[in-house]
Amino acid sequence: MTIVEGIDARGMQHCETTTLGVLLRHEGLELSEPMLFGLGSGLGFVYWDSKAMDFPFLGGRVKPFELTRNLAAGLGLELVVGETTSPRKAWQNVAASIDAGRPVGLQLDSYHLDYFRTRVHFAGHVVAMYGYDAQDAYLVDTAQQGGAVSTSLAGLARARAERGPMAARHRSFTLTAPRDLAPPQDRVVPAIRACAHAFLNPPIANLGYRGIEKAAERVPKWLQRGGHPHEHLARAALLMEKAGTGGALFRNLYRDFLAECAQYVDSGHLRTGHGLYAEAAALWTRVAALIATAGESGDERNLVEAGSLLRELSRVERDAMRALSAL
Repeated sequence: MTIVEGIDARGMQHCETTTLGVLLRHEGLELSEPMLFGLGSGLGFVYWDSKAMDFPFLGGRVKPFELTRNLAAGLGLELVVGETTSPRKAWQNVAASIDAGRPVGLQLDSYHLDYFRTRVHFAGHVVAMYGYDAQDAYLVDTAQQGGAVSTSLAGLARARAERGPMAARHRSFTLTAPRDLAPPQDRVVPAIRACAHAFLNPPIANLGYRGIEKAAERVPKWLQRGGHPHEHLARAALLMEKAGTGGALFRNLYRDFLAECAQYVDSGHLRTGHGLYAEAAALWTRVAALIATAGESGDERNLVEAGSLLRELSRVERDAMRALSAL
């Protein structure tokens, strides 16, 4: 058995921030989960639908691994990424780091992980790996999935090799903090501004505050979709609140990040943004509840109300990001 010593196998709420926390604590850098999420400019929004999809997808963050790239660039961390189409080379990349005493982040499809309670393909999942033996890999996942967990090497190989939406080519990565690392608190304002700029200037109408407006138009019609809309509505509500988002489609995490930033930055713009994101978080939880109720009852009026709240959310978040962009 090969195990990296000194690992703090603490599961958090979201998979990518959980992994970042494991890798950075091993480097001697302790940051809260909201701070990891915010310094990575992780907040976003996407309304995605296509003819190939059974049901639309609502996402509340930037695409997988962008958070890690943003965090590394903002803090001046050395990010080493391995990608390959070869399963043999992919394993060598991981084993070499662990053999050298360094934990590794992996992007993979959670469907193939032995410990996962819900069998759904999601190739944007991220875990930290800190050991292995002849049969199993030792991982850190979210608290919801068990924190310190293990899966078979065969299952891990399948998870890393999976293809489809959001999949990466056996992606693995390590982080190294320089000795002269600047205080992370000095980077909160650039991270907030970058997040606000992306949210306020989406390249297409499905993203940012414009994406929330699109959701406001489309959600009231969700019960009219073919297939099994009741099941899809229940799943959509669950994903918004329970599937590693920290609740309220990541808005709780960003609200708490802004509150933590207020300890270091004295700004009326920051206080305005925090107050509006506290309001937005509560509204998102209400939207999820209305979608769930519509799935249970089949009453479209719940979706009409959800659409009205989404229209309000587009305004609230737009105003919040405008305030934050003025920092």
